[in-house]
Amino acid sequence: MSTNPFEDNDARYLALINDEGQYSLWPVFADVPAGWRAAREEGSREEILAFISEQWTDMRPLSLVRAMEGTG
Repeated sequence: MSTNPFEDNDARYLALINDEGQYSLWPVFADVPAGWRAAREEGSREEILAFISEQWTDMRPLSLVRAMEGTG
């Protein structure tokens, strides 16, 4: 039985962010997908999820935020 690489508590992860300000937990063994970049160096699953939780406080994409504020 294979394990889900996004739920492996013993694996190392990155926090990724895209141009819309959306975050993702990402296993370090996988290539970073186009349109995403690392927002934090690698860490444990717990560390990365805590970082994402602290940083990503508004789930709206940046384009929506700007449109609602009339700046985009």
